[in-house]
Amino acid sequence: MKHTSPRPDIAPPRLARVNSPLRLEVIVASVRPQRLAPVVADWFLRTARADPAFDVDVLDLARWSLPVELTETPEVGAYRERLSAADAFVVVTSEYNHGYPAALKTALDTAKHEWRAKPVGFVSYGGLAGGLRAVEQLRQVVAEIHMVSIRETVSFHQVKRRFDADGNTEDGAAVDASARMLRQLAWWGRHLRAARAADPYPG
Repeated sequence: MKHTSPRPDIAPPRLARVNSPLRLEVIVASVRPQRLAPVVADWFLRTARADPAFDVDVLDLARWSLPVELTETPEVGAYRERLSAADAFVVVTSEYNHGYPAALKTALDTAKHEWRAKPVGFVSYGGLAGGLRAVEQLRQVVAEIHMVSIRETVSFHQVKRRFDADGNTEDGAAVDASARMLRQLAWWGRHLRAARAADPYPG
């Protein structure tokens, strides 16, 4: 029987998946009608989409009707499918009364296995604290659902002063932090994706 070698221009399915860009879901946490979230999220999305390591999409919680009772609905099923297909996450969150938005807690609790062994980064904003107190609480929550939180955080203090009318910022610290966070997120995303493919996470 004649044996033929696979064409060099066609990667095996698993190898093609490992080498493909990471599927990044950016979760916009605030659902308030007059929120600043779209300004911050759009800025970060422009940065992330310029990075060839990622294939970026958005989960804006204001556009999802996730039941606070954590009941099963068709929309919950669609939401979990999006999470399952993702390799990494970034949460864009405000800070309300030293905490993060209730809609985000519902979003985290709505899924379970879909989060596991995947990295998550944070972009926070607020007043003097810049949303960092919300992020500290979120690190505890994502650890409980078996995620890996990225050490670098992007934070906007006194956020209303940080962006111009076109949604751009001259906050150099935030710009530098976003670049570092995306590099760390890509490293964790690649290695965790390869690990999940080779040996499914036992959680």
